[in-house]
Amino acid sequence: MPPLPPLPVTLLFAAALLLSLAVKFWLATRQMRHVATHRGAVPAAFAATVQLADHQRAADYTLAKGRLDLLSTAFGAATLLGWTLLGGLDALNQALLASVQPAFGNLAYQLGLLVAFSLIGMALDLPFELYATFRVEQQFGFNRTTPRLFVMDLLKNLGVGALIGLPLAALVLWLMGAAGTLWWLWAWGAWVGFNLLIMVVYPTLIAPLFNTFEPLADEGLKARVQALMQRCGFAAKGLFVMDGSRRSAHGNAYFTGLGAAKRVVFYDTLLAKLSPAEVEAVLAHELGHFKHKHITQRIVMVFGLSLVALALLGWLAQQPGFYAGLGVLPNIAHQSGAPNDALALLLFLLVVPVFGFFAAPLSALLSRRHEFQADAYACAQADGRALASALLKLHQDNAATLTPDPVYVRFYYSHPPASERLAALAMRGA
Repeated sequence: MPPLPPLPVTLLFAAALLLSLAVKFWLATRQMRHVATHRGAVPAAFAATVQLADHQRAADYTLAKGRLDLLSTAFGAATLLGWTLLGGLDALNQALLASVQPAFGNLAYQLGLLVAFSLIGMALDLPFELYATFRVEQQFGFNRTTPRLFVMDLLKNLGVGALIGLPLAALVLWLMGAAGTLWWLWAWGAWVGFNLLIMVVYPTLIAPLFNTFEPLADEGLKARVQALMQRCGFAAKGLFVMDGSRRSAHGNAYFTGLGAAKRVVFYDTLLAKLSPAEVEAVLAHELGHFKHKHITQRIVMVFGLSLVALALLGWLAQQPGFYAGLGVLPNIAHQSGAPNDALALLLFLLVVPVFGFFAAPLSALLSRRHEFQADAYACAQADGRALASALLKLHQDNAATLTPDPVYVRFYYSHPPASERLAALAMRGA
């Protein structure tokens, strides 16, 4: 196969970035116009159950988030150009090549490049996170995170990331340099094993660093949930309540863990808003995902796509045109003989989302189908009317708009909009 020339790489990347940016702005402005246009009246299907004030609050919340998303999208595209074609990653690499590599060796230099890139990226994203938390979420009554808690979470994330991420990164970099042309296959095996391990240890070792988990104390609800799980043939290690209200007023319920380590977790905010029958119905929906093997399908899909991605990276990492076409001078001519592995990883992680964006509608479509299937299962195992009322409560409490733009929905929504979901439940007698 002939070597990859730089110019086509540059042109393809620039075209994909501009097209994705144009599509993102088009979709976002469509969504905002559609929501604003329908702000003045509650949709007829919800006129008897939703107050105009709640509908308008949801519209205003959607518009506020949309404006911030537009700004962060534009900033993200500019940052990506800065890292790549404008030479930011190359400058960072050259600085570490001159300072870290001679004194500490190749592995320290490569890990240093990954760490420096990550820290700079976090610093660039921080203003948007602060504004989203302490302005947008605060304005609409959702934020309960204090500045101290925000800082503590940030430090904990950095610590956990270093404790877990650095050894994995070191292993992958070592494999890239020592395992020959099929390094990507070994790296994929290591990555899969790492993810499976995290699924097992996350509930008991990592999640408690950020939240408090207490056994479900409501005996009536516990008996109801256990009876549902027994009917569905599902076993879990425990039923827990998480202090989600510590950070946000949003509610949720989820399963976590793998195999015998599975746990059922309810946000305390969810239990405060829903009746026992509604909680049971929401949990039945989550059990539907397991019954239909949606979780397994998604894990297998992610693992399969990661194998393809690493195989592609294995080829691109050997192409000088891959680096030069994206604004980076590879280390091939460097007198120290420094490897390009960390550079290849970072460039790949920067570029893949640009092209992966165009597959978003397929992923969203599959997810929405899974949600309909899980709803149908919940109607068979619990009270469908309770599920419908729970979904409506959650939409209202989370200020989710009832009038999203249809095109925006098809591109982004992982869950069906309330109108479609409740209509499907009504057809089942809910």
